[in-house]
Amino acid sequence: MSTADHIQIEVIYALPENQETVLLHLPPGSSLQQAIEASGLIGKYPEIDLAKGKFGIYSKLTKLDTLVRDRDRVEIYRPLIADPKEVRKQRAAEGKAMKKGGGAEE
Repeated sequence: MSTADHIQIEVIYALPENQETVLLHLPPGSSLQQAIEASGLIGKYPEIDLAKGKFGIYSKLTKLDTLVRDRDRVEIYRPLIADPKEVRKQRAAEGKAMKKGGGAEE
């Protein structure tokens, strides 16, 4: 619930096994970076790097100096394990290899 002196936001960090959600009450004019720092998730997950990481509000990439608004959902994104384009190329190559010798023998 927001009042004139506070806004309510969520900070989300999704892991493969679970999702961490932290509900915060911050003063109006708080930045995305301040919200992430206030969440305590950086201390809990040292892999979160403010200098190199990617962050967003409701699935839209956002800079750390962006001001958060009441009821925003701040998201901390993990780096990709594999390049999606490279994975598609590998799948396509495997599919072609299978088709070459994929006929049933009679």
